[in-house]
Amino acid sequence: MTRGPKKHLKRLNAPHHWMLAKMGGVYAPKPMSGPHKTRECLPLVLILRNRLKYALTRREAVAICMQKSIKVDGKVRTDMKFPAGFMDVISIPKAGDNFRLMYDIKGRFVLHAIPPKEATYKLARVTRQEFTKKGIPVIVTHDGRTIRYADPAIKVHDTVKIKLETGKVSDFIKFEQGNTVVVTAGRNRGRVGVLKNVERHPGSYDIVHIQDAVGHEFATRLHNVFMIGKGDNIDDAAVSLPKGNGVKLTIVEERDAGR
Repeated sequence: MTRGPKKHLKRLNAPHHWMLAKMGGVYAPKPMSGPHKTRECLPLVLILRNRLKYALTRREAVAICMQKSIKVDGKVRTDMKFPAGFMDVISIPKAGDNFRLMYDIKGRFVLHAIPPKEATYKLARVTRQEFTKKGIPVIVTHDGRTIRYADPAIKVHDTVKIKLETGKVSDFIKFEQGNTVVVTAGRNRGRVGVLKNVERHPGSYDIVHIQDAVGHEFATRLHNVFMIGKGDNIDDAAVSLPKGNGVKLTIVEERDAGR
């Protein structure tokens, strides 16, 4: 028996949202261990080669990373297998480009171009909140950050706004009815709407009901929801949204929009 974690990934077993060609080779890049899970991330090599087209081959993507040309959340990353995930800011200073990794309305990762001012912060969902033995409030976010001395009013499921330069919390959005949310998992991944109500099911999954901008209602599990704005106005969200503004279209609407 071999020991330790697997170091290879077959292309057929790669996450569907990477959108790799089935006949494009045997293997896919195996993400290194990092702040995001393997099935919920996009390695830098795929961002540079498959999405942005800055590199034509894997070798060119390695060269770009080793030149320290790529920053993720303000930190230089030289490993092409580094896992970038939802809400991460990818900066390429030499090209003057900034992107935020978001989901489109079909649940696929999309590199959403953002202005330099918006590239100075990111949103993170609080997954754990506790107090140390000495009473120091500590929160843990979805991207693996542990932040001490956070506002005691911040609870699990809330969203915090983090300054990338300092790593400190500058603002937070409470998990409350009437606020704007985006769905980050499940069949409705990528949809944006207003939180209407929460169904509590002790011993099972809590269900939330959401209404999008055109009045369509849908439901998902509580842990699939990510708060992105105070109030029900999508234009006032803390981050700009990719094309479509999180409104899912029917097949007929998609056909008409493409004409």
